[in-house]
Amino acid sequence: MTDELQQPQDAHGIRKYIPLLVILMVGLFLAILNQTLLNVAIPHLITEFGVSANTAQWLLTGYMLVNGALIPLSPFLIERFAVRRLFLFAMFCFTLGSLICGIATGFPVMLIGRLIQAVGGGVLAPLVMTIILFIFPPEIRGRGMGIFGLAMMFAPAVGPTLSGWVVQNYDWHLLFTGMVPLGAIVLIFAFFRLRDIQPAKKVKVDGPSVVTSLAGMALLLYGFSEAGNDGWDDAVVLSTMIGGAVLLAIFVIRQLRIEKPLLDMRIFKYSIFSLSSVINVVLTISLFSGMFLLPIYLQTIRGYSPLDSGLLLLPGALIMLVMSPVSGTLFDKIGPRPLAIFGMAITTATTYYFTKLTMDTPYSFIVMLYMFRMFGMSFLMMPIMTAGLNQLPKHLSSHGTSMSNTLRQVSGSIGISLITTIFTNRTTFHMNEMEGAMNTADPFFMASFHEFVQKVAMTLHLPVSQAQSQAVQLLAGRASQQSSIAGINDAFIWSTVISAIGLVLSIFLRDVRKDKANVSAPEQKKEEVLLLPAPKNVS
Repeated sequence: MTDELQQPQDAHGIRKYIPLLVILMVGLFLAILNQTLLNVAIPHLITEFGVSANTAQWLLTGYMLVNGALIPLSPFLIERFAVRRLFLFAMFCFTLGSLICGIATGFPVMLIGRLIQAVGGGVLAPLVMTIILFIFPPEIRGRGMGIFGLAMMFAPAVGPTLSGWVVQNYDWHLLFTGMVPLGAIVLIFAFFRLRDIQPAKKVKVDGPSVVTSLAGMALLLYGFSEAGNDGWDDAVVLSTMIGGAVLLAIFVIRQLRIEKPLLDMRIFKYSIFSLSSVINVVLTISLFSGMFLLPIYLQTIRGYSPLDSGLLLLPGALIMLVMSPVSGTLFDKIGPRPLAIFGMAITTATTYYFTKLTMDTPYSFIVMLYMFRMFGMSFLMMPIMTAGLNQLPKHLSSHGTSMSNTLRQVSGSIGISLITTIFTNRTTFHMNEMEGAMNTADPFFMASFHEFVQKVAMTLHLPVSQAQSQAVQLLAGRASQQSSIAGINDAFIWSTVISAIGLVLSIFLRDVRKDKANVSAPEQKKEEVLLLPAPKNVS
C-alpha cells in the first residue's frame, strides 16, 4: 500500500504525530529564521566582499523574490509530488544553500547559495500548514495552528537578536554553517517518519499560469521592495509594479477559466476566509512597522549596538513563543472573535504609545511596551488565519494556505515600503520646518543662538569663531535627531490607524465551526462523499 498519513478523529489521536510535528516545526523555523538572520550581517558582508550596499541588498531581495514567487505554485507542487517528496526536496535545497553560503568566499557564490535556500523556503510554509490542516480536525485546529505560529511568529522576531549576537562575538559564516547540521537532522528524520497525506497525481501543469504567476509575483515584490528606497514615482518601481499587477491580473482571470487552476481563486467566495485574509494583511503591515522602525530609532538615533537593538525584540519574541499555543487552545474553546478583538485592541493601544518616542525614552519602557504589543499580536495571526481556513472544504485547503502565505509575503513588502516612505517623507518635512525656524533674520532666534555659542565657547574653551562653527554642527545634529524621531512617531500614527481598521474588521469575524455543526444530515453526508480521500493503491 502507499504510505499515507491517517487522519486522527480526536485530540488523543494527535499524540502519535508529535515527533513528526516537532521535526516539521524545526524545518520551518530554520527557513523563516533565515529570512531575517542576514539583516544585521549586511554591513559586514559589504566589507568582506567589497561590494556596494545596493549590491549586497540583493542577498535579501533575491531571497524574497524567489521565495515569494514560489508560494503560489505550492498547491500544484503538493498535488503533483505529494508532501513527502516535496518536503525532502525543500529541506535539501535549504540545507545545500546554507552550506554554499557558509563556505562562500565571493559575492556571486553567496548569492547563488541564498537563491537555492529560497527555493526550499518558498514551499515550506504552505506545505507544513497543509499537513497541519490535515492532521488537526476543525474542532481542535486552533492548537495545530498555534504550534505553526511558533515558527511563523517567533523565528522572524528572534532572528535579529541571534544574528547580532553571532556577528558581534563570532564569524558571520556561523549564521549559515550552523544551519547545515540542523537541516541534515530534519532531512534524516523526515525521510524515515514523514508519509504522504495522499498519493501524488500526474496533473498537467498549465504553462501560462506558471509563467504569469512567477513573473508577476517577482515583479510586484521587487517593485514594493524598491519603493521605500527609490520612491513610489520612480520609473523602475512604477514599471515593475504595473507589469507585475498586469501579469497577476492575467493569472487570476486564467485561474477562473481553466478546469484545474494552479491556485483556485474561488476560495474568496467564502466570506470569512476573505475577511480573515484582509485582517491578516492589516496585521502584517502593523507587525512589520514595529520590527522596522524600532531598530532605526535605537541604532541610528539613540546609538545602541545591533545586539542591544536585537535584545529589545527578544522578550516580545519569547512571549509569542509561550502564547502562540495558548491562543490556539483558546481559539478551540471560544472561537476567533473574542481573541481578535482583545488582541487588536492591545495592538492598537500599544502602537499608539509608540507615537510618543523622544531622545529620553527609557530603554526599559520600550522593552515593556514592545512585550505588551507582542502579547496582543499572539492572539491574532494564527487564530485569524485559522478562522478563515476552517471555512474552506478539504480539497481547497492547500489553495487556502498558499493564498494566506502569498498575502503575508506581499503585505510584508507593502508594509515595509509604506512605512519607509512615511518615515522618510515626514522626516524631511520636520527637518524643513526646523530649518525654517532657524531664520537669521529673526532677532529672537539670533539672540538664543549667540547665547548658545557663548555656552559652547565656555564649555569647550574655544574662541568665539570656532565655537560658532561647533554650535552650528550641534544644532544641525539635534535637528536631524529630532526630525527623525518625529518622522518615526508619524509613521507609528499611521500604523495605529491601520491597526484600528483591523480592530473594526475583527468585530465581523464568526466561528464557522458552528455553521458546520448546523448543517443538515443530508448536506453533511453529501459533503463527506465529496471529500472522501483518493482510493489507496494496493501493491
